[in-house]
Amino acid sequence: MKYFRKLFKIHNYLESPMDDIVRFALKQLEKSNVQYAEVRYVHSTNNGIIIKNQIPQIGTFEENEGIGIRYLLNNAIGFLSINQLDKNKIKELLDRSVRKINTNKKINEKISLASDKTYIENYEVKQKIKIANVDFSEKTKLLLDAEKEMRSQNVKISGSYIALGDSVTTQYFENTEGTKIKSIIPKISFWYQIGIIENNEIMQRYWPWGASGGFEIVKNWDIPNILVEEVKTMSLNLKKGVSPPKGEVDLVVAPQVVGIMCHESVGHPYEADRILGREAAQAGESFVTKELLNTRIGSDAVTVTDDPTIENSFGFYKYDDEGVKARKRILIKNGLINEFLQNRETAFNFNIKSNGSARATDFDKEPLIRMGNTILEKGDYKEEELFEDIKKGVYIKNFMEWNIDDKRFNQKYVGADAFLIEHGKITNPVIKPIIEITTPKLWSSVDAAANNMEYHAGSCGKGEPMQACPVWFGGPSMRIRKIRLG
Repeated sequence: MKYFRKLFKIHNYLESPMDDIVRFALKQLEKSNVQYAEVRYVHSTNNGIIIKNQIPQIGTFEENEGIGIRYLLNNAIGFLSINQLDKNKIKELLDRSVRKINTNKKINEKISLASDKTYIENYEVKQKIKIANVDFSEKTKLLLDAEKEMRSQNVKISGSYIALGDSVTTQYFENTEGTKIKSIIPKISFWYQIGIIENNEIMQRYWPWGASGGFEIVKNWDIPNILVEEVKTMSLNLKKGVSPPKGEVDLVVAPQVVGIMCHESVGHPYEADRILGREAAQAGESFVTKELLNTRIGSDAVTVTDDPTIENSFGFYKYDDEGVKARKRILIKNGLINEFLQNRETAFNFNIKSNGSARATDFDKEPLIRMGNTILEKGDYKEEELFEDIKKGVYIKNFMEWNIDDKRFNQKYVGADAFLIEHGKITNPVIKPIIEITTPKLWSSVDAAANNMEYHAGSCGKGEPMQACPVWFGGPSMRIRKIRLG
């Protein structure tokens, strides 16, 4: 586990003893006359703590390393991973894998990869306060102090989980086309699940935070204030909340709600492996088809993008796990379906270049098409201007529950912190307003977006076995016209 620790510089490219293992694996595959091969070495450290009802429950300290190897032979994909970084063992497994591909006559699917440029680069997300220099006891005290502050607010808390985690991932990627990418990406995450009781009613809230960088991120979050505001808001809602209005109303939904809508009803169904019908347990399904490109799905006010290059974002990367340079992907442009998330395999099917959407959570997982940071682009309005001409409506700041079908067509969102809008003004809290809507109806009903951009973190699930990828989602507040609430 110390292969990567001593790095030395050759011609502006960081070399390490681990490069020898990566190149050994590539050379073995070249001897087998593969059409293409890539090797990813990944070393990661992961630490975490969970506090339950003011009592430390779980402390995790994990270190992993290994290589994931993927190759194309006879137009079939082979994938294997190993955490025993011994050349003899690697050669043995590669020989066995290649034999299986060569002798398996049942492989009917013929796979090709879109061509791509060759890149050579090292990059790193800098840490102002290094994660490794922060003691576990300091992290524990931070959470305990935050929970103490939360419980001093004269709110009856039925239960709470509060967690803090961090990771540092070092990755070396090399392929037979000459691409060589090395990266070091530290990440910080924080999440909470809190329940309160007021007037014999229970309300719960769960929310994650996350970013790429050092422990300075935690200092900037002000975790005690986050928890205090959360319980105060829930208490107000249960004490003074009224039922949501009946019939068709106008809605203003804030960035947390906008973000989950973008992620679930735009990001996921625009993953090209879903669109092409890859085995559903791995990719899921989608109501979107190739033929829907350049057709209208929303109003002119709707532009949804996915951009993994946003600095310090939770979904940050400069190159994906196929060595393709990342860029901003414009999924919906002024209401028109503009592009899908692609890897090299699906891009070949679409006769285009990959847009750098292949991600794996560890060395032993194959790269799948994944989002990075999916957001609604900001508009020209101030948030308060969205309320001005609404006679009867609801403002939903965040939510306590959401669900969506596997094809990403029918969806439901249950508001948590929500208020009535009456004649352009915010008035009483509203208890559990429910949006049940289809994806086309949702985005075609948006008539305005504000300029109050926010980014929120999530752990996006996909794959079999499951891969939980760090992502951001968000945007500004947006206005949705004539929606029937549940």
